[in-house]
Amino acid sequence: MNYTDQAAWRRIQSFLPQAYQLQPGNEPREEWWSWRQHRIHLDCYRNSAAPLKVILFHGVGTNGRQMSTILGAPLARHGFETIAIDMPGYGLSDVASGVPVRYDDWVQIGSDLIDAELARDSRPIVLYGLSAGGMETYHVASLNRRVKGIIGMTFLDQRLQQVRDETALNRFMSRIGGPLLTLCAKTPLAGMRLPMSLASKMHALVNDKAALKACMADRTSAGNWVTTRFLASYMNYAPTVEPEDFEVCPILLTQPAQDHWTPRHLSELFLRRIRHVPVGRVMLDDAGHYPIELAGLDQMVAAIRAFLDDVVQVKA
Repeated sequence: MNYTDQAAWRRIQSFLPQAYQLQPGNEPREEWWSWRQHRIHLDCYRNSAAPLKVILFHGVGTNGRQMSTILGAPLARHGFETIAIDMPGYGLSDVASGVPVRYDDWVQIGSDLIDAELARDSRPIVLYGLSAGGMETYHVASLNRRVKGIIGMTFLDQRLQQVRDETALNRFMSRIGGPLLTLCAKTPLAGMRLPMSLASKMHALVNDKAALKACMADRTSAGNWVTTRFLASYMNYAPTVEPEDFEVCPILLTQPAQDHWTPRHLSELFLRRIRHVPVGRVMLDDAGHYPIELAGLDQMVAAIRAFLDDVVQVKA
């Protein structure tokens, strides 16, 4: 299946400003990349003349096509090459039957994709991540160490109890559900699935109720069900390099000002521990967790474009 044949993303993008809606003829080129036993879907705006590439990571309530609409296509129009990936379990990637998927796999896939792209050519690569994808950019950069910048909508260290308390659906899920999931992941119940809306504040994904309804109806993004194995690995993942020792590349936080799921102070718990690289911060006016508001989207694209321009200048 391709996104050409899927109606869900078109329904979701109808809530975006007109300038951010993909029109026929301007949609990404869909590619498939084999990773171990899985078939990974990529949304690509290839441009051999672009000075760098941006790889876009979704979170646990979105998918690669939703990254293409809000950022992949806009950056492509500004002359950058972009690749939005569907991690196994989300979007249109094909997961091999009977093969367990852990968050650790997402991190390894991100690192291996960087290596695959650098094998094609030596242009610098920058990572962008929305929601859980923000911290994923850090985890991937720590493992791979070959990227030139990371940008996150949030940077959530789920090992911290405060982060779990404020991002889980409720205190019961953070204090009781979390430890239970960790235990279940070590038993035959590891493959048991539950909706992400039960584990997290998916109701705060977007601030428009009609848009939220469209997102929740999409089983390839916000309406997805994941295994206890995946959730436990996500909550307990430890980076290859702790923030105090991170020296790979500069970081940019693009924080929605009206994010009712992951407010800025949760990212600061992690970012304030970064000592050896620059950390920039930009607030997106009136924007929700998955931003669909024009002012916030325009600010995000402008800030990221400036960040990418700086990376290009350093490379030169």
